[in-house]
Amino acid sequence: MRYRPEFRVGEDPEVYPPSEDSILLIESLDVKPGERVLEIGCGSGIVSMHCAAEGCEVVAGDINPRAAELTRRNFADNRLAAEVVETDVYSAVEGRFDSIIFNLPYLPVDEEGLLAKAWSGGPDGLGPLPELLRGAPEHLREGGRVVVVVSSLMDASALKDALEGYEIRTLGESKLFFEKLSVLEIRGFGRAEHQNEIVPRK
Repeated sequence: MRYRPEFRVGEDPEVYPPSEDSILLIESLDVKPGERVLEIGCGSGIVSMHCAAEGCEVVAGDINPRAAELTRRNFADNRLAAEVVETDVYSAVEGRFDSIIFNLPYLPVDEEGLLAKAWSGGPDGLGPLPELLRGAPEHLREGGRVVVVVSSLMDASALKDALEGYEIRTLGESKLFFEKLSVLEIRGFGRAEHQNEIVPRK
């Protein structure tokens, strides 16, 4: 997708603002009109707004109630439509989607607070990735995908184990001063045996 700097995006000191990783995710992601998209950890709603502008049917969710409220305001200010929910990963999500998107909290730190949940991925940096993958089969349409942002600061071994058996494609990368960010497309949720099958990663 083309990043749209013309969007009006409000701010909240307790909500993760649009940043380099948000723009990388947007520019790495292709969606089609009519596609059903779920974004977990929507923050300001910037990624979801871009999907809605492309004609997608969007559900945007965040564990932070202030993020959910800010997303509603930003959608209204840009005359876009989405269902916005306060949710801990899939806890308040219903239905099935073609794409599930999550700009993961990927820093290997363990901090408390609403805003810290946007970047605190725990000791290994994986954060809610394992839960996201476990629940995906119940929320994806046939042939659906999960798209996430990961960082070179994550525990590489833990990330490899979490992704074992899935079909992985790198959609985009960005090298920053202290880390490399990658946007990964994850498929292979339709096969019950995926957890035991090793699929070569591209």
